[in-house]
Amino acid sequence: MKITIRVKPNARKNEVKQIDTRNYIISVTAPPVEGRANEKVVEVLAEYFGKPKRCVILLRGGTGKIKVIEIL
Repeated sequence: MKITIRVKPNARKNEVKQIDTRNYIISVTAPPVEGRANEKVVEVLAEYFGKPKRCVILLRGGTGKIKVIEIL
């Protein structure tokens, strides 16, 4: 399943909000430095969907706020 997410780094808490079936807004506490926010996004999504981290793959948007993620 492919989803599109909008990331809000440096948030107060980690949170996932579903907008519709394929679009999400994710707040993470990690800063957008050296890929820390991307790592936290993968961790938060894995927990949200109940999958291991290796099943959450970042396809596009490594340096932007809008990302395309594949959940295996």
